[in-house]
Amino acid sequence: MRLTVYSDYALRLMMYLGLGRDNLATIDDVANAYGISKAHLMKITHELGKKGLIETVRGRQGGMRLGRKASLINIGEIVRATEADFALVPCMEPGTGIVCVVQPACVLKRALALATAAFLEVLDGYTLQDLIDPAADLRQLLGISENRAVGTGTR
Repeated sequence: MRLTVYSDYALRLMMYLGLGRDNLATIDDVANAYGISKAHLMKITHELGKKGLIETVRGRQGGMRLGRKASLINIGEIVRATEADFALVPCMEPGTGIVCVVQPACVLKRALALATAAFLEVLDGYTLQDLIDPAADLRQLLGISENRAVGTGTR
């Protein structure tokens, strides 16, 4: 199984915001810290905001922060919110109309479905807090100051 760049960036964004505690961060802050696309982050921020995973504050002094405590945000929830589907092979994709000749006797489809469920179950065992526990090391790597838990990117 492979997650999309969208999910990867969403997880990075959530980790950054978790390290920032309740302080506001900007898209510029996150993009600069990770060296990733601002355009992608804008889409992700919008989507995660609609789903209540992050809170956005408009205006000149605006930004974003976690929608709830990091210990209450499940990693499986983030991945489910950012992945369109978990079809590992084309015949598992809903609405494609793909019919495989061995489908009536196929064990592979069931095995892949069970593997996907196991993958998500493992992610469900972790919270955002678990991912950011080496906070001092992560803050140093991302250039987040200890005094102000988020960067000071342009708004």
